[in-house]
Amino acid sequence: MKRTNQFVVRPRSEQDRELLHELLDASASLWNELTYERRQQYFDGESIWDTADYRKQYVGVLGSATAQQLIRKSKSAWKSFFSLKEDGEKCSPPGYWGNEDDGRTLRTYVRNDQYTLEMGERSRLEIPVGKELKEKYDLGYQERLRLEVAGVPKWDGKQGRLELYYDESSDQFRAFQPVTVDDSRLDPPLADETAALDIGANNIVACTTTTGEQYLYEGRDLFERFRETTREIARLQSKLREGRYSSNRIRRLYRRRTRRRDHAMDALARGLIERLYDEGISTVYVGDLTDVLETHWSVQANAKTHNFWAFRAFIDRLACTAEEFGITVSVRTEAWTSQTCPNCGSTTDTTRHQDTLTCTCGFEGHADLVASETFLRRHETVARPMARPVRFEWDDHGWSELPHSLDSPKEARTNRSIHR
Repeated sequence: MKRTNQFVVRPRSEQDRELLHELLDASASLWNELTYERRQQYFDGESIWDTADYRKQYVGVLGSATAQQLIRKSKSAWKSFFSLKEDGEKCSPPGYWGNEDDGRTLRTYVRNDQYTLEMGERSRLEIPVGKELKEKYDLGYQERLRLEVAGVPKWDGKQGRLELYYDESSDQFRAFQPVTVDDSRLDPPLADETAALDIGANNIVACTTTTGEQYLYEGRDLFERFRETTREIARLQSKLREGRYSSNRIRRLYRRRTRRRDHAMDALARGLIERLYDEGISTVYVGDLTDVLETHWSVQANAKTHNFWAFRAFIDRLACTAEEFGITVSVRTEAWTSQTCPNCGSTTDTTRHQDTLTCTCGFEGHADLVASETFLRRHETVARPMARPVRFEWDDHGWSELPHSLDSPKEARTNRSIHR
């Protein structure tokens, strides 16, 4: 089982900070040079694997092992690109880590046997540097650059290749350490219950469980903040001089937008899975949006489902979190669940307006909650009546539960209609 530790890395002096900055910048330079050569070969119809020996060019700054890791990372990215193309996926060749004029994305990769991470009262990380940097910054007897570490890694296991990067928006160096954890560390479910999720953007997740619980994670405010940042990015791009496509400020906005979205989705996935684990859920069904996205495409829907949260990335995050708790995530078709009346079963006599689903038989309820319950009943027998839904709203720090006093009359009617 693969897991990732995340922590902040702090240089011990201004000189160490400059050294680390130069190391990451050289890594980005190597990546960009190699990417440029391979992209040119690709667009010219030539083999991308015959390239210059960039390890020799950068060994003095990065060291042989780190330079080789970046070259291997590039090779892996191109192999993934070709694999997706063979599967008929729409994808672009690997891109650059910024540029020299606008600023590079400062990142590097360190082989698992080339760094040392020690945790304790004085947590530290040691990474290799090239001979030229050692001499330039007079490291003296030190064989490697020693850095302080803030944070407590959650996972123990066989360590993988370390990713180290500079977060410009927070002015911090951060590290990701992948580890392989023994499967015996999985937390077994407490029972054998089931849940079904209806995934969207207005309401990111509507969940129904065989224990009779329903959860609704509202996403409109979160998406609106995402759009506000997107509009500001577009405004700034319109003011760039001819020939320029980005700036430091625009890149910071992109990173802030992505970081806020990912933070919200990470918190949602973990909070939901922890709740389901406490209820004894062992299996979670998730609706496959592939056909929905192809059939009901629109500019706004595209912005939500692709740019805002990306269905596949969210499902991967959800499945990865669920694995920690021994919960299985299964993607199944959810065709017609959002148009099916739970009272009479009709799909032609129903009408959906925003969050409300109505039917000529007299039913009226919350469309996404109804969809998640219908989806669940396709796969499991649900004997319990549904409890009042628990609703959550993002406040930039966490998903806060809304008090029941805020439930609308329509919400209350939804619950009574579903009881049967």
